[in-house]
Amino acid sequence: MGGVCHPSHSSLASGVLSAALQGKRMLSSRVLSLVGRRTLSTTGCLQGHAGVAKPETYSLPVYIDRRDAPLPDIAFVYNLTPEQKALKEKEKGTWASLNSKEKLDLYRIKFHETYAEMNKSSNEWKTILGGTLLFVGFTAFIVLWQRKYLYGDVPHTFSDDWLAMQTKRMLDMRINPVEGFSAKWDYDKNEWKK
Repeated sequence: MGGVCHPSHSSLASGVLSAALQGKRMLSSRVLSLVGRRTLSTTGCLQGHAGVAKPETYSLPVYIDRRDAPLPDIAFVYNLTPEQKALKEKEKGTWASLNSKEKLDLYRIKFHETYAEMNKSSNEWKTILGGTLLFVGFTAFIVLWQRKYLYGDVPHTFSDDWLAMQTKRMLDMRINPVEGFSAKWDYDKNEWKK
């Protein structure tokens, strides 16, 4: 196509408009269908200018070994060596002619790991645990440093005497007497309700 529109596309649109302007009776659905064709043909023309669109790498299938998805989208080995190509040709014949090494090589072309290799434990948990403990220890060090050097003394309003006076004042003011603080105080016995 090369980005050049077919000449009939422009004549189609002008024909639709001229027919409508000349007063010919055309159904609106026919007009809209012709205009829709014109829109689609214009879209096709614009694609020719950009060249060939290449897919993004994230939209292509990838190989992943997973126990819950045993058949990956693509084979593990994408570009085959001449030996592997010969082995793939031999695979098309009878499998009785293949020895165990060739069968294993064919398996390794398609898959990277076996289930036993996927289930094999690793020492990655040690790295994760060590990093987590290092982070927690560093955070604790910062908190202790802040308590010693950054923060001042505890305010006097946190002392037991002050809290007792504040509680007594709230009870005297009968703060939230229905369901709250004062509702739990027995004013006749002068003690907390049980």
